[in-house]
Amino acid sequence: MHFVIMGCGRSGATLAQMVEDRGHTVAVVDQNPNAFRRLGGQFEGRRVTGLGFERDTLIDAGIEDAYAFAAVSNGDNSNIIAARVARETFGVHNVVARIYDAGRAEVYQRLGIPTVATVRWTADQMIRRLLPSGAAFEYRDASGMLLIAEVHVHLGWVGRRISALDEATGARVAYLTRLGEGLIPGPETVYQEGDLVHVVLREAEAPRVESVLAAPPTRES
Repeated sequence: MHFVIMGCGRSGATLAQMVEDRGHTVAVVDQNPNAFRRLGGQFEGRRVTGLGFERDTLIDAGIEDAYAFAAVSNGDNSNIIAARVARETFGVHNVVARIYDAGRAEVYQRLGIPTVATVRWTADQMIRRLLPSGAAFEYRDASGMLLIAEVHVHLGWVGRRISALDEATGARVAYLTRLGEGLIPGPETVYQEGDLVHVVLREAEAPRVESVLAAPPTRES
């Protein structure tokens, strides 16, 4: 899969290396060509000089074939504009924008752009929202048998009841994070684009649950 990252500061360079280490192709965009030195000599991805919210720059970076886009420059406005261009102009579904102002981050979440405020930002948190699989374990019970994990859910599940996710996986959705707030799903709650899904499961079942939710639902789901 191909990823486009806007911003080659320490965070962007680290994220780019992490994605490439997982076997994906990466293009990094920055208006300062000197910033690419942070990538090091081993980086095999594209280095694109330009503004990350300009159409031609994004096309040079391969946005038309991108699975995901991350905006991690040092400007809130640039990040949110670039994220909206990636999603609304080029149809990239997996988009994350780093926002320095946590209050503004909540506003942008309501526009449908997942945001990460810098007070809690790490490259690891970003990659969990970009990659199509891999549960992020958040809590383990005292027996060590049960976990709560944030699990990636395919967009094909949008509009399906949360109970359908439970039935398909045999696990239980404990809660959602929607627009930056926690939500305990009820019988009529449906999965919406941008929701973060937190599942209670047994550790041994994690790979199977991840696999089911990372794919679109079957007719029986």
